[in-house]
Amino acid sequence: MAQAAIELIGINKSFGAVRANRDINLEIARGTIHGIVGENGAGKSTLMSILYGFYQADSGEIRVGGQPASIKTPNDAIALGIGMVHQHFMLVDNFSVLENIILGAESDALLKKSIAKARSELERLEREYGLEVDPDAIIEELPVGLQQRVEILKALYRGAEILILDEPTGVLTPAEADHLFRILRQLKDQGKTVVLITHKLREIMAITDTVSVMRQGTMVATRETAKTTVEELAELMVGRRVLLRVEKGEAEAGGVKLAVKNLTVKDTRGVTMVDDISFDIRAGEIVGIAGVAGNGQSELLEAISGIRRAVSGSVMLDGKPIDLTGAADPGELRDRGLAHVPEDRHHVGLVLAFEENENSILGYHDDPRYLKGPFLNIDAIRNDAKDKIAKYDIRPADCRLKTANFSGGNQQKIVLAREMEQDPGVLIVGQPTRGVDVGAIEFIHKRLIAMRDQGKAVLVVSVELDEIRSLSDRILVMFAGRIVGERGPEATEGELGLLMAGVEQQEAAL
Repeated sequence: MAQAAIELIGINKSFGAVRANRDINLEIARGTIHGIVGENGAGKSTLMSILYGFYQADSGEIRVGGQPASIKTPNDAIALGIGMVHQHFMLVDNFSVLENIILGAESDALLKKSIAKARSELERLEREYGLEVDPDAIIEELPVGLQQRVEILKALYRGAEILILDEPTGVLTPAEADHLFRILRQLKDQGKTVVLITHKLREIMAITDTVSVMRQGTMVATRETAKTTVEELAELMVGRRVLLRVEKGEAEAGGVKLAVKNLTVKDTRGVTMVDDISFDIRAGEIVGIAGVAGNGQSELLEAISGIRRAVSGSVMLDGKPIDLTGAADPGELRDRGLAHVPEDRHHVGLVLAFEENENSILGYHDDPRYLKGPFLNIDAIRNDAKDKIAKYDIRPADCRLKTANFSGGNQQKIVLAREMEQDPGVLIVGQPTRGVDVGAIEFIHKRLIAMRDQGKAVLVVSVELDEIRSLSDRILVMFAGRIVGERGPEATEGELGLLMAGVEQQEAAL
């Protein structure tokens, strides 16, 4: 039996009336990859935040390497060889990679020695773990996968022997996730201990040695990964059997609800991200868009929803034109029956400082249902929010709670409830289940299928190929800003992957 790197004994933590952790006991063996899974709000991140010193437990004991440890701040954790890569990266966007790595670990006032030491150490870490990244690159100019590497390098530079990763693949493409797993295996081979917090059960099965399951703040089971199944873990997480496949009948497609023709969109740098795209969506069908992140999907959704101005092209909603190159705005499109669930719920979908009930009407605050004369009807808004909380199983069931205090999956449900409950004719959804647990994924998928079956037109963009294949009646593949192919849901992952890489397009050009 490997020696324990970490032991958590009788850990309890409450936030007011909410008990986030209840009598948690957990042992993590040295030199292993240990997964922790659970529904959104199960207490996983709270437990790891206690281990890393962001929170202090109300009671209980932590042991590191067999010795009692007092961890009151992240500096205490770092001194004990514990590093953490957070779900939302803790990097300074306009600093270089090197500057971020030495931040807080400087050895001289003028930074000359610190930077020279960091550059040399960075080269060693890159060679040892395959964590290649340009040390002089500016963080905001790096793709998300490379930003995550910087976070891992930052932890290793500080001497981490135990590395905690919180939902590390939530913002990664499948290829980036595969590369991350290769890095984690190398870390394990070098004797490091990795703690992986995730809701993606197939990733748990692929990468971990041991997995612990949390539910409603308690630790309900620990299993050797090789001796369990996805189905058992899902049932332990949710407390009931979970349908892991989307069940749906044949689509009964009607007339065209949204028609896009020759749409071209540029980003803030003037680079063409959507290049002369044409497609349509019919009532009663789900059209999925697959593609590696950064190939124009985000800009396409922003243009169709009125957030970003198009350069050229035309869009028809229910047979009537929308001027996306000029005066159209999201409010006008909402009034015409187009609802939008944005990819980035934190920056576009929600105001985190607002209460849940305030976010539940954002964009619809001038609806007569929420007004009393010229003023907002607060009682009506809160009652409406309570109905949505019950219908969408949003936890905790408190419409007065600040939205920042909900887990990522429950924040996603708040946005989905707001948009779906407006009964739109067209729903466009970016990354519907990003950062969402298995039980909530099942719920969200059922809601999307139900909307399709009610005759709505649904457009879904997702980097999760399984999700696109399961939900879609038609699949469009984007590469370099263009639609390079259309396939049915029976298309294989390999076939879609080739299209996503532009392979067929390149071969056709030869």
